[in-house]
Amino acid sequence: MRGKRWPYIMTTSALLAGATLLLSVGPTGAGSPWGADYFPNVPLIQDGATVHLYDDLLKGKKVAINLIYTSCKDECPLETARLVQVQQLLGDRVGKDLFFYSISIDPQRDTPAVLKAYAEKFGVGPGWLFLTGKEDDIKLVAKKLGLTRRRDALTRDGHSASLMIGDVAGGQWMRNSAVDSPRFLATTISNFMGWKNRQPGRSYTEVSGLPTLDTGAYVFQSRCSACHTVGKGDTVGPDLAGVTTRRERSWLVRYLRAPDQMLAEKDPIATALSAQFKNIAMPNLRLSDGEIAILLSFLEAQGR
Repeated sequence: MRGKRWPYIMTTSALLAGATLLLSVGPTGAGSPWGADYFPNVPLIQDGATVHLYDDLLKGKKVAINLIYTSCKDECPLETARLVQVQQLLGDRVGKDLFFYSISIDPQRDTPAVLKAYAEKFGVGPGWLFLTGKEDDIKLVAKKLGLTRRRDALTRDGHSASLMIGDVAGGQWMRNSAVDSPRFLATTISNFMGWKNRQPGRSYTEVSGLPTLDTGAYVFQSRCSACHTVGKGDTVGPDLAGVTTRRERSWLVRYLRAPDQMLAEKDPIATALSAQFKNIAMPNLRLSDGEIAILLSFLEAQGR
């Protein structure tokens, strides 16, 4: 699940077995092997309507695609929460210049209604479709898009937390981690698509001083900020302001170490939090004991 964080910009001349890479092959015009003849035009379902993979979702478009399933207890909620932040950073480009697609790998449970409710839980905006379909069709789509790997069956989620970014008309594709920093992903997508930054940068003369490294702030921003704030209100998860005074430290340590296990054990606080926040699972971030201590110290300092 936690492969290399640096994006792969694909320039190979053949698709490797297992579809771990896609290609940079130039325009997908007549005679190109990576257009309609490569991508299966299988039907998928979006909010009850049938769409076709190539004709309706890919042809001539710029896209960002990942795999999810709504009962996932590990990376999927974090993927979705972080991609919501990416969508917000990209603004009105999403749905106009770029289209987000999340494809369920559990079509038996993930009906259009279930996927719609899941998107609403996370506050997904326009230009992002949640798709389901026949299981065999989805497996084929995932393979062709390079979203499956041989070792996926060994992961907790049964798939990798990958985000495939593609300029279909230009034949350019790149893979990133879907759980990477939202700002990094938004910048990477913008650079890949050749979009100019709409906001002018500040001169170094406007900066009052060099930034200092705050390890606790870094852990919070990189691991927690997709779902939580400190003092700015509830979002996907609860506002963490004052959490170190509301909860016993031993409970916080256990919960940060293995929230999935505590929920499975029906811990009353974990169960109540899950119910309060629309049954969105707190993912197991696999924080080390050191990271947990640093994070709790940071939250305590924010309280003071």
